[in-house]
Amino acid sequence: MDNILSVLIFFPAVAGLLGFVVDKSSARVYGISVATVELLLAIWLWMSFDGTNAGMQFVELIPLVPDFGINYYVGVDGISLFIVIMAALMTLLGMIGMSIEKDIKNMIISLLFLEMTMIGVFVALDAIVFYVFWELSLVPMLYIIGAWGGPRRIYASIKFFLYTFTGSLIMLVGMLFMAYLYYSVSGVWSFSITDWYALVLPVNYQVWLFMAFFAGFAIKVPMFPFHTWLPYAHGQAPTIGSVILAAVLLKMGTYGFVRFSLPLFPDASVMMIPLITVLAVIMIIYTAMVAYAQEDMKQVIAYSSVSHMGVIVLGTFAMNAEGISGSIFLMLSHGIVSGALFMLVGVIYDRRHTKMMSEFGGLAAVMPKYAVIFGIMLMASVGLPLTIGFVGEFLVLLGFYKVSPIATILAGTTIIIGAIYMLTLFKRTFFGPITNEANRNLPDLDTKEMSALVPLVLIVVWLGVYPKPVLEPIDTSVKALLSFMEEKAQTPEAKETIILTKQTKEAE
Repeated sequence: MDNILSVLIFFPAVAGLLGFVVDKSSARVYGISVATVELLLAIWLWMSFDGTNAGMQFVELIPLVPDFGINYYVGVDGISLFIVIMAALMTLLGMIGMSIEKDIKNMIISLLFLEMTMIGVFVALDAIVFYVFWELSLVPMLYIIGAWGGPRRIYASIKFFLYTFTGSLIMLVGMLFMAYLYYSVSGVWSFSITDWYALVLPVNYQVWLFMAFFAGFAIKVPMFPFHTWLPYAHGQAPTIGSVILAAVLLKMGTYGFVRFSLPLFPDASVMMIPLITVLAVIMIIYTAMVAYAQEDMKQVIAYSSVSHMGVIVLGTFAMNAEGISGSIFLMLSHGIVSGALFMLVGVIYDRRHTKMMSEFGGLAAVMPKYAVIFGIMLMASVGLPLTIGFVGEFLVLLGFYKVSPIATILAGTTIIIGAIYMLTLFKRTFFGPITNEANRNLPDLDTKEMSALVPLVLIVVWLGVYPKPVLEPIDTSVKALLSFMEEKAQTPEAKETIILTKQTKEAE
């Protein structure tokens, strides 16, 4: 277990390189086999994880550029553990359900490299290593959208790349300045996040650095008004691209807030709550209303995804255990449910080559298994009790109610508006008479599609009824994070100057 995280990170990449010599006819089986091993490794990590330990576990540290404090430094805690597992799970199920035949070998290789970068982001504890994986994740996704996407795929992929790359460059400036501040106080260079945690900065420093990191994370989420790249990316991406984008890549932004912004800049994070609240509430209500106006099923789910990400952002800045734990759980919930919904839209698109609701009607009679699974995922999306969607949303709203009851009530409208546009989609697509003869003989879900979707249905119900196995480790790490933030925020000597916390001085 000493090197389990390195195996998790680099096994998909090594397998991806070996994939170049795999025969095209065997590429899908090869990719599924690799992704299955990766998921089993992630589950093994969970089974070996100590849920009562709030600190980093399975830590590995290898010097890369010692003179500048750049190290290969990775570890996992309750905050990142389940996101790593979700990344492995959604990659595997996405490959199983994938219907792409064109250039399948390159698609599998791209997905394996993308899996490496995603897991690398969630376990990196060195800012430069984090940044490298963060930026590398753009390349395979750019290729997936650009090579297998729709008619406007080049525009969508370039817009996705430019938005996220620009925000990342501003974030890099903030990282370099953080390293310089640590050097100015300690006399040594370090890009270790855990070293940076020991820095207690004056509020004016915190605000500027918070905004630098905010640029990278907010665009990736994406928060209003930086969200305009996402509907294009989802609309033009192939189904597997939308699944990975919604399920995992968007979580990099909200994870970054929890891992960087809150512990590094606690005072600035509190100061920014009013601004974040306004942006998140606009994001929740505005994009939900835009979703209701869509005729394209995939665009409904794309805008719905942005709306739910607004709830996650709100919970992150609740600054209490209920809100932050709820937001992390909602990251998992949103990843599973939105990924499944994009898969389901892909199923009907493969059969009819259209995603317009006006082309359907009466599908429940023709494709009953498809209708049942779609209905379950739809209910989870709107937060029906006893589904995975309810747990996270309830905790977020409960946590943020302590901050602002009015904002919480406004944010709670996402449940009402979400129910309106999702039930409207379901009604128009699945009920009523079959008005289009092309829908009369559509085949129901086949074995491959059921194999990809049924596990997600089971997870939606299991974690909706009994979320304790996942919530407990998350809550343990979140409470430690909040205790640490409170301690830093109450350091009076740091009002005018930069200091290292007492624990770090003693360690030195």
